[in-house]
Amino acid sequence: MARTPSNMLPLGTKAPNFSLFDTVSGQTLSLQELKGEKGTVIMFICNHCPFVLHVNPELAKLGHEYQKKGIGIIAISSNDVENYPQDAPHLMTKVAKNEDYTFPYLYDESQEVAKSYDAACTPDFYLFDKNLELRYRGQLDDSRPGNGIALSGKDLRNAIDNLLAGLKISEIQKPSIGCNIKWVNG
Repeated sequence: MARTPSNMLPLGTKAPNFSLFDTVSGQTLSLQELKGEKGTVIMFICNHCPFVLHVNPELAKLGHEYQKKGIGIIAISSNDVENYPQDAPHLMTKVAKNEDYTFPYLYDESQEVAKSYDAACTPDFYLFDKNLELRYRGQLDDSRPGNGIALSGKDLRNAIDNLLAGLKISEIQKPSIGCNIKWVNG
């Protein structure tokens, strides 16, 4: 199992805009349509990565808990589906339903969105404030497949909670670790 860390986009970076196909609703949706009133979580995930499979229960909880508090949550898969057919859009739809995602699961076929966010792995998490400026990037928590640490989402949850409370988010942030994004011709 590959262990690729996040690239850690600089804090304060403005969220690159995008419009992508949502495998849940069947519509093309933009960041401007999906952003939250108080903040936005963008996560790069996929269907097959063991690291994502491990965190899926917490991803669903984040959606249920934070969307009603004004946090937009957006999942994006950018993997090469020709070489990784298990990540195909029709299977993304099934995963979103089976995992009880309450948020869109977007397909980045060109991989341009992943590149614009300097995404490196699945899962890779970004938290933007209401002005779409980056306040947190990195790991969900310290739990990894097989390491015996319980899944809690504490790192991302603390960042979201501080954002909602108007408190400073610590700039000491640990990179996420997961499978590398499966780049076309990569």
